[in-house]
Formats: sequence, structure tokens, C-alpha cells
Amino acid sequence: MLLIRGLHAGHTDDRPSAVVIGNVDGVHIGHQALIERAAALSQPSGARLTVLTFEPYPREFLVPRQAPARLMRLREKYEALNALGVECLWVARFDATLQALSPEAFVAEVLVRRLKACDVVIGEGFRFGAKQSGQVEHLTAAGQAQGFSVHVMPSVLCAAERVSSTRIRAALAVGDFALSTRLLGRPFMLSGRVIAGERLGRTLGYPTANMRLYRQTLPLGGIFAVRVHGVPGHPAAHGVASLGTRPTVGGDLEPLLEVHLFDFAGDLYGQRLRVEFVAKLREEARFPSLDAMMAQMHVDAAHARDLLKLAAA
Repeated sequence: MLLIRGLHAGHTDDRPSAVVIGNVDGVHIGHQALIERAAALSQPSGARLTVLTFEPYPREFLVPRQAPARLMRLREKYEALNALGVECLWVARFDATLQALSPEAFVAEVLVRRLKACDVVIGEGFRFGAKQSGQVEHLTAAGQAQGFSVHVMPSVLCAAERVSSTRIRAALAVGDFALSTRLLGRPFMLSGRVIAGERLGRTLGYPTANMRLYRQTLPLGGIFAVRVHGVPGHPAAHGVASLGTRPTVGGDLEPLLEVHLFDFAGDLYGQRLRVEFVAKLREEARFPSLDAMMAQMHVDAAHARDLLKLAAA
């Protein structure tokens, strides 16, 4: 899949694009429906199946302290879209210049000039342009004038409620992984590269693979039973994970993902792992001593083993 950064870049050829527009955070089943529609539209004409997204997300730029935790970093989004057959991920930098574009300028400069859109697929309630003043009817009229078609997709429902990134965040926050899996169409995972740690877990009998996630906020936190993908020789290794700021041992400013793999001995430094969350065991806690923390670690590991066996049955 081609990755294009910035609106001043251009396609490598003159093919038109069938475009899906949005943050597509999580690439959930609602996003997948938009992409499937765009893919079907692209086939007769040979148009390039393209997703136009933004970095940072508009809310992250406009109200950073109120922006919700991301479900995905850009790399994870790239991998999910690539698996769906998207041909081009176009990442527009959301800044003051893009924010100030009128709906008419957005259509002319972005959709027509840069993306060469022939079909644009959007969800209900889509807004665009300065102060989100452009609405679906404006885009439809602009398409008729500029030579591209606009296709408005109804919301995808799950259990009679609209599928959304907000709903997925709510499910993750309470550890409802059955619901998040239904909404995403796959288990929720976080990925990262294993880094060297303080080796405290090793001295306590629980060596961990530590991953910095490069996020200040996350949609979940606590202690979890997990499956880990990417461990050489172990397609889906079982383990117990801590996701948080480690309050007992001094605390971190940035969340750290620490995974103890059951029945595994080896060096994973530099390995990129994907951690699948199966069940939440408890919230992160500050213990009065390392002995108290170790006692709880024994309980957590045993509980995680039991839950993972049950999930596999």
C-alpha cells in the first residue's frame, strides 16, 4: 500500500481515486463498510482505492486536552488498511492552514486537484471545511459540479446501536473485550518493539517484555490476560500484562506495556510484538512493598492462565 504524507505530494500516476475520508480510528466494522463500498466502486473504472486521513486528528489539534485516546497509531492503521486491500493511505497534516480551508477550497484543492476523486464515500453526518461548515448536501452538489460522485453510507449497527470509535473506547475502558471485538471485527491489540527495561521483573521471577507505546493517553489500563503475536516459535503466546505507569516502583510519565510470557525463556529485545487483550484482571494499584506486589503477581498469573485456558476451550 502506498503511503503519501502531506497534501503537496501527488500520486505517482494519473489514476482517479475512490476515496474514503475520515480519521478511521480503529478501522472498525463501520469503517470497513465504507471501504468495501469504495472498493466496489473502484473496480469498474480501475480507480485507486484511497483513504484520506489526518495527522494529528482534528480534535487533537483544536482541543488537545479534550481529545480522546487513540485506538491506533498510524503504523497500526496502515497495517489494518493494507489488510483490507486499500491501495493508498493519504495522510494530510491537520494544521491551521487546512483548518481554514473553506468547503469549496477543500473540494477543489484536496479532492479534485490532489486526489483526483471520482467517487467519495462518506458516513452520515459528515462535515468538512472551515468550522465544519460543509455538509453532505454541499459535498454532493460540489461533486455534481466537479465531476465526482458522492455516496453516503448509513451507520452500521451492532446490538441496535451505532458502531463508533467512542463506543469501542467505552468498551475497552471497562474491559468488555467481547463487545470491542464485535465492533472492531477483530480483537483489540496494541503493538510495539521490545526495549531494554530495568530488569526488575527478572529479579522477581517474572521477566517481562517491555514496550513503549509513545502515547500519553490510552483507551485502557490495568492488568490483563493476553495473547502475544510475533514471538518466534509461538504463534499466540499466553501471558499476563500490565499497562500503566508502574506506581509501586516510582511511576512513569508515559504508559508502559509490560508482558510476562508463560513458559517462555528467550531474548525478545528489538522484536515487534502485537498484544491481544483477552480479559481484564484488575486495575493498576500501588502496593506498600515489593513483597506485596509479588504476592499479587502470583495471583494475577494464575488467574490469567485459567482465563486463557477457558477462552481456548
